[in-house]
Amino acid sequence: MNQVKVAAWASDPITLAGLIDHLRTRREVRVMPGQQRGEAAVLVFAANRVTREVKAALRAAASETPAAIVFVAGYVDADDLAELAAWHVAAVLPRDAIGGDQLVRSIVAAASGRETSMRDLLHQAETLRRGGDHTNLSPREVDVLRLMAEGWDTAEIANKLCYSERTVKNVIYGMTNRLKLRNRPHAVAYALRAGVI
Repeated sequence: MNQVKVAAWASDPITLAGLIDHLRTRREVRVMPGQQRGEAAVLVFAANRVTREVKAALRAAASETPAAIVFVAGYVDADDLAELAAWHVAAVLPRDAIGGDQLVRSIVAAASGRETSMRDLLHQAETLRRGGDHTNLSPREVDVLRLMAEGWDTAEIANKLCYSERTVKNVIYGMTNRLKLRNRPHAVAYALRAGVI
């Protein structure tokens, strides 16, 4: 089996270390040192959101090498997809894909030159926008979480969203129970890590 030469980039050093460690355990890929990034067939980028820094890194990578890019993110706005496609992004995956088979499958597909349509990228970004398949948070839950993260109490959240306090409490209880979260701060931390708020 031919190994796919891969180079990695992440918006923070901890994510980068975890990404490289995982990729090194997979026999399908060979991680290239930073100075040999130009030899990679696929670049894997990991970030929570598409920021100015991330865009600059993607733009630079696309100008340095024709390698396909697999982008692992917490959230991607549909408005960013045209730029991502222009920068050789072949797949957009949720952050929890960093440690799994989905990432390696996407790397192998990107290396084989399989084209990803804008429709596919849009679907992938929509999955991330909804919080990914791993969170299953409803829009109502996301709204409540955003206000909780801003420090509003139950009555204030109810007033802002035009819900009763009981509805807000039920939303919080149902979400924390379903996702096995301990309390409100744990729920906010979970939503932040998932990239939904």
